[in-house]
Amino acid sequence: MKMTPNLSFDDVLIVPQYSDIQSRSEIDISNDLGKLNLSLPVLSAPMDSVTESVMATAMAKNGGLGIIHRYNTIQKQVKLAKKSRTPSVAAAVGVTGDYLDRAVALYNAGVKIICVDVAHGHHVLMRHALEVLRNTLGTQVTIIAGNVATLQAFNDLSDWGADAVRVGIGGGSICSTRIQTGHGVPTLQSVLDCAASDRPAKLIADGGIKNSGDIVKAYAAGADFVMLGSMLAGTTETPGDIRYKQFPGQCNPSKIKVYRGMASEDAQKDWRGKSSSVEGVATTIPYKGHVKNVLRSIERGVKSGFSYSGARSFAEFQAKAQLIRQTASSQVESSTHIERVN
Repeated sequence: MKMTPNLSFDDVLIVPQYSDIQSRSEIDISNDLGKLNLSLPVLSAPMDSVTESVMATAMAKNGGLGIIHRYNTIQKQVKLAKKSRTPSVAAAVGVTGDYLDRAVALYNAGVKIICVDVAHGHHVLMRHALEVLRNTLGTQVTIIAGNVATLQAFNDLSDWGADAVRVGIGGGSICSTRIQTGHGVPTLQSVLDCAASDRPAKLIADGGIKNSGDIVKAYAAGADFVMLGSMLAGTTETPGDIRYKQFPGQCNPSKIKVYRGMASEDAQKDWRGKSSSVEGVATTIPYKGHVKNVLRSIERGVKSGFSYSGARSFAEFQAKAQLIRQTASSQVESSTHIERVN
């Protein structure tokens, strides 16, 4: 079997180019998702430790989009959508069980963006669900679907009715799919491959994104949007209470919040009473404060990234951006590496 090298975010850099941009205020990073224009092309992941009504509201206020998770009853999810106090809220459904009743209830409650959310989206159940949802809800709803890892899968989901496709399998910080199953493709490589599609669906890079530099690389590779979990987790707006934990050597306890994959044992037991195929973990992470500060930092990083390529718009950036591969020693050089003196 012939194997070809595949690239992850840390394997590449973007070549700086001539720029006459004098201020980040000159740069427009907005992008359209269906009828919605996002001034910050960032989506929050439909996870029960990331997005409920408070996060969805905050995402909308800051130019992004929040997708309310599906790990609850239809009635509770509809209530969360209504509490979001924004017309640009999205919500997730699955591909089996009550997915159609859930989608119809959400649509009737004012949700016009439905995310069909499964781990392996290139599947006969996804095809059936997309066809049923599109026939039932028509073209007034924007449908996001995923996740996938290949160009063929991206094309198929677009052909089956998806307006946007989540690209990335197994790259999330609390996902263990690649460890448990041996399957996956580095997210950046999947984005590069799927960006070659001639289908109309928008591309959402999802998984393995650690910082604003990775977001800029995803856009350079062809993504229209990014979906974030770990970068937004631990903020005030995520579900769950702030906890306190005393770490060795600390005088005062640190603030933490729970962050967990929806295929983790804890999450599965909570939402369906038992665990089966465990492909994620649950953990705690440091409390980060309000999500608006995280989003503003992302926005500044992305706009600075565009300026290094001399681009004032999304389309101009993708036309100009040039990715190069970096060596292991270059990766060390790319990170902060000053020797500290204590």
